[in-house]
Amino acid sequence: MGTQVFYFVATLSIICSLMVVFAKNPIHSVLYLILTFFTFTVHYVLLNAQFLAVVNFIVYMGAIMVLFLFVLMLLNLNKESEPLKSPLIKIVGLIAGCCLVVTLIGSFKAASINSPLVLQNQGLGLVENLGKELFGPFLLPFELSSLLLLTAMVGAVLLSKKDEVES
Repeated sequence: MGTQVFYFVATLSIICSLMVVFAKNPIHSVLYLILTFFTFTVHYVLLNAQFLAVVNFIVYMGAIMVLFLFVLMLLNLNKESEPLKSPLIKIVGLIAGCCLVVTLIGSFKAASINSPLVLQNQGLGLVENLGKELFGPFLLPFELSSLLLLTAMVGAVLLSKKDEVES
């Protein structure tokens, strides 16, 4: 049952990611990208990584993709505003696409098809174990990264603050 769900979600993930690339409308492309991230969330749940699933759901689907959607709606993209692409750009894109196909074929030939991964430790990926690691041996790097993020937030506020001109 688990492998059937995995293969179904993997197929759905591939189809949605292809629709991201081949969709003509950028709004539809972003919506397909949200669906692709949702299938990644399902993969994380199947791999018993609940924390990654929740973070992927909240951060990527909830914040970044909605931001992309709003930006695309605000830009009001249409056919008249799209610049014409030169033939050189199209040739470079074709060469890059062919290199990607060759790389994918090589990696599929190099990889052997095995049975799905069975975890030796069933507690791997749980939030409890992640918390024990973060607040145990990695407490100092965790706190230093929080100070770095706090400094970045204060810097962003100071940069966006307008100076008052005295008259």
